Amino acid sequence: MPMTGNKNRGHNSSSQVLPTLLILCCLLQCQSRPHSYDSKPLSEISREVSKYSNIAQQIINLAVYGKAQNRSYERLAEFTDTIGNRVSGSKNLDLAIKYMYNALRQDGLENVHLEPVKIPHWVRGEESAVMLLPRNHTLAILGLGSSVGTPPGGIEAEVIVVDAFEELRKRASEAKGKIVVYNQPFVSYGETVAYRASGASEAAKVGAIASLIRSVTPFSINSPHTGWQWYQPEVVQIPTACITIEDAQMMARMAHRGQRIVVRLTMAAQTLPDVDSFNTVAEITGSEHPEQVVLLSGHLDSWDVGQGAMDDGGGVAISWEALSLIRDLGLRPKRTLRTVLWSAEEPGGVGAAQYFQQHKANISNFDLVMESDLGTFSPLGLQFTGSDKARAIMKEVMKLLAAINVTSLEEHGEGTDINMWMKAGVPGASLHTADQRYFWFHHSDGDTMSVQNPEEMNLCSAVWAVVAYVVADLEEMLPR
Repeated sequence: MPMTGNKNRGHNSSSQVLPTLLILCCLLQCQSRPHSYDSKPLSEISREVSKYSNIAQQIINLAVYGKAQNRSYERLAEFTDTIGNRVSGSKNLDLAIKYMYNALRQDGLENVHLEPVKIPHWVRGEESAVMLLPRNHTLAILGLGSSVGTPPGGIEAEVIVVDAFEELRKRASEAKGKIVVYNQPFVSYGETVAYRASGASEAAKVGAIASLIRSVTPFSINSPHTGWQWYQPEVVQIPTACITIEDAQMMARMAHRGQRIVVRLTMAAQTLPDVDSFNTVAEITGSEHPEQVVLLSGHLDSWDVGQGAMDDGGGVAISWEALSLIRDLGLRPKRTLRTVLWSAEEPGGVGAAQYFQQHKANISNFDLVMESDLGTFSPLGLQFTGSDKARAIMKEVMKLLAAINVTSLEEHGEGTDINMWMKAGVPGASLHTADQRYFWFHHSDGDTMSVQNPEEMNLCSAVWAVVAYVVADLEEMLPR
């Protein structure tokens, strides 16, 4: 936690002005200090980075071919098989945090500790949906995070099926007292997820009593995909759940034929008071600038279905493995390598947002923030956000991964848990993998260890470790 000034309690306000001004001036100077990389020609930086080729190859050999081969996969399998899924606020998430804390300590990493946060506690409860007309059919559903429940006996109502928000608005007079079914096509996750996030409130605005959203996925084997949703202020809160692509399309066909559709929806979902939790931290302390940090991360919470192996067990495993690889080789970079396993990412990056508030006073010492949260499939490269000069340096770093053909540096680092750092000017990177199947399994019962591949995780671990180590050991921090 940041210092709260208790040492000055009881002094008059004038005695605090000078120290406060001095601290502010120091912070501003640190944040705007010139980097020698700003004036160095790229050819000189390229030569500096190329000197790490032997170390990069050592890391690759250990991760992909050596004693650490398959270690990240095996660690992840044992973790997910032992704990299972671990939704925000649950006992399973508590167990997961304790498990990881002990595992990181037993692995011999440094400064392993827990940093307290408050997180949401939503409970799914029993839930069901049955189509009563035009025939009896049980719908596969998953309530959406933060949804309210139905009355104890459920609700039974006629259905209106729409393909888009625009159609809902045009047919607003038909929706009052009905259940809105959204049959929106999957365009991309970034675009289509709006229906999951806002579908309930948009339906409530036109008088609907519940909403059922076609799962946000391009592929289905009758599999519902859950996720968090947000109620808009001053709008009635109605129950909401996701249904399968197959059922959404079936009801759309029935509606097109003019058939009357009636559904009975029962949900015991409830939101309980926020609970105490922790972000889990482990480090390799820097040899020359221990106060400066390269941060690697993944989120420890998952949804309450499947095992959370892909989302985001894989990101957790490689962020741990990267430190283990560097430690195993006896390497210690100039700056501190810090792995953070976030709590409560799924409800909107809750644990990471509190971490940012706790550490932003030292923002000038954060060199690079990294997050893996889009799968640990075969790596293609990194997505990066930063200055042009920082991008040029990162391109040189990526050349060190030519041996495993992972040299691409793309635009726009991604990650709910690191976005606030990037918006504040800290360079950020996310792992880009061959993730075409990611949303097949995302937030569903299909997110299990069967999705994971040990060889692909070896490669992801190597990429994560090489990039983190080299950036942490360069003569200067990445320019902003």
